[in-house]
Amino acid sequence: MASLMIVCGPQAVGKMTVAEKIKEKTDFTLTTNHDSIELSDKIFEKGSQAQRELRNLIREATFKTAIDNNVNIIFTYVWAFDEKSDWDYVLGLKEQFEKSGGKFYLVELETDLQTRLERNTTPHRLESKPSKKDIEWSKNDILKTNEKYRLNSNEGEITFENFVKIDNTNLSPEEVANIVVDKFELKLTNC
Repeated sequence: MASLMIVCGPQAVGKMTVAEKIKEKTDFTLTTNHDSIELSDKIFEKGSQAQRELRNLIREATFKTAIDNNVNIIFTYVWAFDEKSDWDYVLGLKEQFEKSGGKFYLVELETDLQTRLERNTTPHRLESKPSKKDIEWSKNDILKTNEKYRLNSNEGEITFENFVKIDNTNLSPEEVANIVVDKFELKLTNC
């Protein structure tokens, strides 16, 4: 039975790096939201209907394949908590994995805007996400999105059984991963 862990939070909060550390410690594999974005951007115009359709198809196929093959998977996601469509998407994924007998975990990361803007230019982020190499565009995207959406949950808003919210401003990705592994009592691999 495949389980899904979503690591959510605003852009440049550290989702990918934390997810990589969790992957190193557990039997979960990893797909970031940017895996499907970067591939679909190579084929179709960025932001076009075709690009969005392909991105969504890649994600759907990834989750179905994980369930069909009993593979635990981590997915990073920017969740706009004030958008019904984002709630529907996450709840749909939760139902899909739980219906197949797996578990659903939600890890929410938060930090202040200044820290996110600093993290936006780290070499690891830029190497892993080609679409972020235009730093001025990426910075403006963070600022616009921050103004337009609520990218962290309100206190008590998330009532999922397996949920943890972590302020990772002053924590290393390794420390955050250890909190997640301990909180959810995940089986460790040889690390």
